[in-house]
Amino acid sequence: MKDRSLSAVHFPRITISGLRGGSGKTILSLALSWLYSSQGLKVKAFKKGPDYIDAKWLALATGNHASNLDPFLFTTQQIRSLFWSKADLFDLALIEGNRGLFDGKDIQGSCSTAELARILDSPVLLVLDCTKVTRTAAAIVLGCTMFEENLNLAGVVLNQTAGARHRDIARRSIEKYTDVPVLGALPKLGSNPVPERHMGLVSLEDVAGRENMLKSLGQVVSDNIDLDRVLNIARSAPPNREEVVPLSIPSRIDSFGPIIGVIRDRVLWFYYQENLEALQQAGARIVELSLVSDEDWPEIHGLYLGGGFPETRAGELEAHRKVKQKIKALADQGLPIYAECGGFMYLAESLEFNGENFSMAGVFPVRTKVYDKPQGHGYIQAEIIEANPFYPVGEKIVGHEFHYSSCLSIGRGARFCMQLSRGTGIKDSLDGLVYKNVLAGYAHVHALSSGIWAVNFVRAADKYKEAAGKKSSCPDIICR
Repeated sequence: MKDRSLSAVHFPRITISGLRGGSGKTILSLALSWLYSSQGLKVKAFKKGPDYIDAKWLALATGNHASNLDPFLFTTQQIRSLFWSKADLFDLALIEGNRGLFDGKDIQGSCSTAELARILDSPVLLVLDCTKVTRTAAAIVLGCTMFEENLNLAGVVLNQTAGARHRDIARRSIEKYTDVPVLGALPKLGSNPVPERHMGLVSLEDVAGRENMLKSLGQVVSDNIDLDRVLNIARSAPPNREEVVPLSIPSRIDSFGPIIGVIRDRVLWFYYQENLEALQQAGARIVELSLVSDEDWPEIHGLYLGGGFPETRAGELEAHRKVKQKIKALADQGLPIYAECGGFMYLAESLEFNGENFSMAGVFPVRTKVYDKPQGHGYIQAEIIEANPFYPVGEKIVGHEFHYSSCLSIGRGARFCMQLSRGTGIKDSLDGLVYKNVLAGYAHVHALSSGIWAVNFVRAADKYKEAAGKKSSCPDIICR
């Protein structure tokens, strides 16, 4: 964007939160995103926290990429810069929170949805699950208004209401004992309209008729919630009151820059849009590739394998031998490869799921197995302890992990480049296996919280491209 002040800019916005996970905020966020977009508004959705799946659904509902905002991964300045950089491009920002409104990483509520709402000076719409609750709903809402200062709790939507009498008592109780308006009440639904799996919502690729599902969900919300009042609350949000530095990522516009392949198919699709943009702004050209297609690949100088659900397509991955052989050969030749979680599992020797073993690419002497319960879940903090193309030794990084798999065995001589002070990782608080110019592990990173990642990735791809042009072997690239 242009180099200009971002003060005194108006960006209508509203934060959707609840008292806990599963309260109904995702359903409401998706429906509102779809409804306002259908009315002709350009809606920019944001997801609080590192969640890929909800963000993908929000992107479907709005027709625009969704961005993640996370007070743990980003500084306050970065959050504000990312948010306000979209103000000129969209009519409305809808921010979906995570967990309960005040839930954070400690008893102070650090990194909570409430903290994010204060950073953005955003009004909050609270989704209140009223299962077997009537007048007590007023006490809950009153407590939320008094719990933390400077929180603009601007409205409540009742959820899981059993009938007209139930809705009437809960509504009148809240409006009698608090100053928070009730903007609508959603009925109990026969089943969850948005299918879920162990990591939350299922991926878009696994849901048929998803557009019709959003339309039906939008109809329920439209019939039961005052959309105009919600929109007026969003428009009542004040303009930006402080100077905001526009996002600044080192840029090297080069139509002849190195080509980085990004695996984006029904197997691996967990990517932050800002990560891909950071690679492009650092000079890379991006091409999308697939692990489950035998189509020839173009020349590439780097490869990025994100997260996803390789276990659900393990048979297909095993059957596409040409792709596995190609990636193994490229790794042996020194191609810079960065792989996160599902991508790491693909680079292992094998993957065990539901009692079956499937062969993978075999870049690392590792066997993984998918379990019924999470094996690692939460934020990570790490120090780089081994030379690699992406981070210098001594660098401190933050990220997150969410994996149901773990390693059954790891071959001798395995090199780890990340020592975790927080998180599970691959083994013994270690993560980030390194082989030549390949780095793979369970950690997910965001380009805004690790500014050097994209630049170093593109530099490594540049060196590989140069070596390929000279038809010489590419040495192991050490990040400096």
